[in-house]
Amino acid sequence: MQDFLREHSWPVLCSVALHGALAAALVLMTLMSATSPSTRVEPAVINAVVVDSQVLHAAQRAQAERAAQARAEAARQAAAQAAAAQQAADAKAAAEARAADEAKAAAAARAAELAKAASAAKAAEEAQAAADVRAAAARAAEDAKRREEARKLAEAKQASEAKQAADAKQAADAKRAAETQARLEREAELRRQLAEEEHASAIESGPLRDRYAASLRNSIQRAWIKPPSARVGVDCLVEVTQAPGGAVISARVTQCNGDAAVRQSIENAVLRASPLPDPPDPALFQRNFAFRFKPDE
Repeated sequence: MQDFLREHSWPVLCSVALHGALAAALVLMTLMSATSPSTRVEPAVINAVVVDSQVLHAAQRAQAERAAQARAEAARQAAAQAAAAQQAADAKAAAEARAADEAKAAAAARAAELAKAASAAKAAEEAQAAADVRAAAARAAEDAKRREEARKLAEAKQASEAKQAADAKQAADAKRAAETQARLEREAELRRQLAEEEHASAIESGPLRDRYAASLRNSIQRAWIKPPSARVGVDCLVEVTQAPGGAVISARVTQCNGDAAVRQSIENAVLRASPLPDPPDPALFQRNFAFRFKPDE
């Protein structure tokens, strides 16, 4: 509208001035007729410009047409401006809608990212929690295993110590029993030896020994085969080893006044006389004994 007024300012001003002059003339004439006296007054000379009605009507029509054109142009411009404004508003609304959609999409994407991040964080927390639970369970199991191993070691150590103590006590008891048994056996052996020695002393000093020695000499002399080289008065010392029961184990002539044949014949006689006579008393038995071989006496 402002652009239209700027472009047609002069015609509009002329039309407004013309209409204002006509209105002022009409108002002036009306006032003069209303206030004039009833006496006849000579009409005053009015200096006026006579305007042709056709010219006035043409001017009015031209003015009306220009006003209509101005209004149409203003309407057109207003419509164009309104259309432009509407188009701008639509564009703005579309841009705002796009921006809103983009913002909504971005918000949705951000929300999805946040949800995904939250889900991932939750999954990570759950995984970490599960890992912590497993680690705690593993530590608890390891602690329980160590405690069980420590308990078993302690029990094994205690059992070993108890066994060692029991073995030591048993060994000590066995040692004391063995020492006691050995002492008793030694005492018994001493008593037996003492009794045997007393008995042997009694036998040695009695006639049984002489009788046993005579029986040994007689048994060996009966088994002797006199060699041709043997002379009268053979006198030899013979060492004999016998087993219980009189079996001769060995015989050896150590001293002899005869030759080798005589020596060998005496040793053979001892071997042929096996088993030797039993002693009249077991105390007289000697595993190793020596006697003098004198066949001529």
